[in-house]
Amino acid sequence: MNDQQWNSLLDAVRGRPGGPTAAFIIDSPWLPNWRGVSILDYFGSDEAWFEANRAAIERFPGAAFIPGFWAEYGMCTEPSAFGAKCVFPEGEFPYAKPILRVDAEIDSVEEPDPSRDGLLPFVLRRMKWAQPRMADMGHSFRFSVSRGPLNVASFLMGVTELMIAFKTEGERVRRLLRTITSFLGKWHALQRELFPSIDGIMILDDIVGFIGEEDFVEFALPCLAELYAPQASVKLFHNDADCASSLKYYPDIGINLYNPGIQMGLAEMVERTGGRLPLLGSIPPRDVLASSSPEEVARATRAQEASLPPGARLVRSCAGGMPPGVSSENIDAFLSAIS
Repeated sequence: MNDQQWNSLLDAVRGRPGGPTAAFIIDSPWLPNWRGVSILDYFGSDEAWFEANRAAIERFPGAAFIPGFWAEYGMCTEPSAFGAKCVFPEGEFPYAKPILRVDAEIDSVEEPDPSRDGLLPFVLRRMKWAQPRMADMGHSFRFSVSRGPLNVASFLMGVTELMIAFKTEGERVRRLLRTITSFLGKWHALQRELFPSIDGIMILDDIVGFIGEEDFVEFALPCLAELYAPQASVKLFHNDADCASSLKYYPDIGINLYNPGIQMGLAEMVERTGGRLPLLGSIPPRDVLASSSPEEVARATRAQEASLPPGARLVRSCAGGMPPGVSSENIDAFLSAIS
């Protein structure tokens, strides 16, 4: 993100007057195919990764991309530090295989070192390699980034197994989440230490949307509150699963920008949070932004603009991250409709 884009994002989050701000979360599900490179080349080549990000930035000057030059290995990034087997199929998204086959194995989980374990040193190396090249473009790293504690736990255990363990092994799961949260806090701190331009925290955790309010308060809330405690100007949370059980807690956790799914309308989210939570969204990503014609994208975007409740703080985007298959023409239509 360049200074102008970052300052516009800050204005939107803080409710300062200004024109509409557009921003999209982009990473490996969309960017390699849009650029015309393989997913494996995107992950394995610094040049392919950098040029894909550069091309998107130059092609769409009217949009900011979050977090911007995201050095990531899909859902394998953080689980790899715990020893998860990471699978990188040709032409498909990578995934991490569960390593905790029985609940008792939770007791042996050790906290990783983000400076040397798993894929994290390669993330940092890529960021260091890219930093001077980004500076030549006027861009800087603005966010420390990670998947959230429940998301990481779901890859270590399996989603179904984690859901069951919430009810059958509550203390063990709390212990696992404390270990993961401590690790993630150090991972964010290390990113901030190495890249002082970072002034934002970005955490992605869809598993938060799979549980009810009681489990959210018991298991997720303490972890998220700890991770969002450090000082940062933008504290972005992505959960594009159902937010009905957790949404009202986000502002008090410290979250000041939320990227939702499509389960709840913007007006209801504004009402439920008393207008305290700026939103990043939220036309449907797959069924509109990816699958519709440019004319239909523009029509849906204008309809959203017309329906915004008074006082809503909205960074224009799609619900969730940019999905696979979104064309340049559809992004152009979206940007034209909000200008």
